[in-house]
Amino acid sequence: MAPNETQFGDHHMLLNPEHASLCDLVRFLLFSASETSKIILYTEEQKEDFWRRWYIFNSLFAQKLLLSWGKTMVQVGYKLELWLNLLSQNGGFLMLLSNFLKGNVVWPDSSSATFTSVVGYLDQRKELDKNIRPENPKYNASLAMMACKLAYENEAFVQTTIKDQWSMEYLGFYNFWNDYMGKISTQAMMFQDTRAQPNLIVVAFRGTSPFDPVAWQTDVDLSWFKLEGVGKIHGGFMKALGLQKEKGWPKEIQQGSKQPQYAYYVIRQRLREILEKNENAKFILTGHSLGGALAILFVTVLAMHEEELLLNRLEGVHTFGQPRVGDKQLGDYMKEKMEEYDVKYLRYVYCNDLVPRIPYDDQDNLFFEHWGPCLYYNSFYKGKVELEPNKNYGGLLWVIPNCVNAVWELVRSFIIPYTKGLEYKESWLMKMIRVVGLVFPGLAAHCPQDYVNATRLGSLALDPRKPNSSKRF
Repeated sequence: MAPNETQFGDHHMLLNPEHASLCDLVRFLLFSASETSKIILYTEEQKEDFWRRWYIFNSLFAQKLLLSWGKTMVQVGYKLELWLNLLSQNGGFLMLLSNFLKGNVVWPDSSSATFTSVVGYLDQRKELDKNIRPENPKYNASLAMMACKLAYENEAFVQTTIKDQWSMEYLGFYNFWNDYMGKISTQAMMFQDTRAQPNLIVVAFRGTSPFDPVAWQTDVDLSWFKLEGVGKIHGGFMKALGLQKEKGWPKEIQQGSKQPQYAYYVIRQRLREILEKNENAKFILTGHSLGGALAILFVTVLAMHEEELLLNRLEGVHTFGQPRVGDKQLGDYMKEKMEEYDVKYLRYVYCNDLVPRIPYDDQDNLFFEHWGPCLYYNSFYKGKVELEPNKNYGGLLWVIPNCVNAVWELVRSFIIPYTKGLEYKESWLMKMIRVVGLVFPGLAAHCPQDYVNATRLGSLALDPRKPNSSKRF
């Protein structure tokens, strides 16, 4: 590919929920795509199949709901976070009441280093596991997952944690532009672990915050782009990473303080600068949920642009609870590129986590499928190198096992501090999510809590630094 060639994709399906009425969606579902050409733009003939339309209908309907109720979601999330921080910073409900009566209430500042997100209250651990040192095969995965969890916090919280608690070098926290949404949609952070030899730079993309409608729109957008020689890629994730409406993926773009800041281009430039100054440093990419999808697609665009400097210094990609990002052709393309540059891609899946089982993986390859090693952990944190069972999270045969497992996870939340140590004690908020998980099995399993536990407690017949190894650790 020529250095300045633009890659956009001659074949794509774009969903436009802004232009869709409920009647449009119903006509599309019951009849055909030709009924609603204004809300679904196809560049190639599609199979007329009800179930295919059903999944696209769900995507459009979910986006419509998020557009309508997004502001309410944000308000609910803010009030919940404010209440949680009020309780925490005032020493609990009784102390809050006492401070209120005395006129000494400590009011949280949402931009301060002490303000914690809802995700942070689900799992309140901030310190790294002192028993997992840089020479331990578990180290990169454990550090990566803690970085994923930290990425949900505000910039001041992130900077303070990295510098004061982890004793590492803070490199930046970023908010990135989405050209299709016309707003900020993507966050990422960078830091450098100077204890590891060679030095390790960590790039962590933020996942989907529970009350962030923009991130949820990215997740449920089943638009796709098919890039020549690469494959079909999830459109929502591509847009969040920096795909541009008119240009697609040019190798270079004009960058400056007055220009839109796109995730791929800003992070790539920052990595170029750091790695050129430190010849021995390497970096890893990581993310939980949506963040995991962005992490692996970042490598995809690096490969498209033949970024040999970065690909040769990429130590690995660790994703946790990552959804599917592309089709079989993309998987084949990336397997070849990862092997060529000796990049380790490890996809961690905990038990019944719902998110790695979406979008739908159908036999006719309309949608997407996973590729690369799957490190699957059961609810006892025992690991296997195998694809997650019940890949589309459906079927009556799985209802009872999923519900039984959800009950066990709730019971485990009360006993784990006595069996594994006080650092594994779960917050009351996490226990409440476990209760919700009794009704919606697989929901609680997506929370960072179990992924942090898996990277610390998990046993697996694989050295994450050597995917072909059979060494146990």
